[in-house]
Amino acid sequence: MFEVALSAFAMFFATIGPVEAAVLFASFCPRCDRAERLAVSLKAIGIATGIILFFALFGSEILEALGVTMPALQTAGGIILGLIALDMIFETTIAGSTITMPESDEARIKSSGEIAVFPLATPILAGPGAMSGAMVLMANASGQPWHQVAIVGALFAVMAITLILMLAAQEIREWIGLTAQKVVTRLLGILLAAIAVQSIFNGISGAGLFLRKL
Repeated sequence: MFEVALSAFAMFFATIGPVEAAVLFASFCPRCDRAERLAVSLKAIGIATGIILFFALFGSEILEALGVTMPALQTAGGIILGLIALDMIFETTIAGSTITMPESDEARIKSSGEIAVFPLATPILAGPGAMSGAMVLMANASGQPWHQVAIVGALFAVMAITLILMLAAQEIREWIGLTAQKVVTRLLGILLAAIAVQSIFNGISGAGLFLRKL
C-alpha cells in the first residue's frame, strides 16, 4: 500500500506540477489581495481535485461511451496548453479578459473567479496527464479498495502542497521584482509550450496515426 501511495504521489506531483502552477498563478493574479488569492486558490484546487477524482472513478467508462480515446484527450489538452503558453510568451490576456486597474473590484473578483476555472483548475492543474494518470492508477488498483484509498490520499497530498505554494507565490513574485517576473513568465511559457507539444506528440503517437497504412 505504501508503494502504491508513493508511486501515485510521484505521478500526481509530476503531472499536476505544484511549483509550476504556483508561479503561473502569481502571473495570472498580479493585483489580487490575500483574501482574493485564497478564494481563487481554494476554488481552483477544489475544482481540479473534483475533475481528477471524477476521471479516476468514471473517466474510462465515459470516454468509451463517447467514443473518445485517450490519445484524443491528450492531443486536445496539448492544444489548449499551447494557447495558454502563447498568451504567456507574448503577454496577451488569458481567455480574452481585458480587466484593467480603473475597473471596479467586483469586475476584478469576477475575472479572478474565471481564472480559477480556466486556465488554473483545468488544464493547468487537472490536465490530460493528471486525468489519464489517475484513470490508469485506479484501473490498476481495481478490486483493491485500500490501494484506491492510497491513490486518492496521494492526490489530496499533492493538492495540499499545491495550495500552500500558490498562497506563497505572490510574496515570492514581489520579492524577485518586475523584470525577473517577466523573464520567468516567458521562460515558463516556453516550457509550457514544450509540455503542450509533447502532449500532442503523445496523443498522435498513442493514436498510431503514422503507423497506419494510407
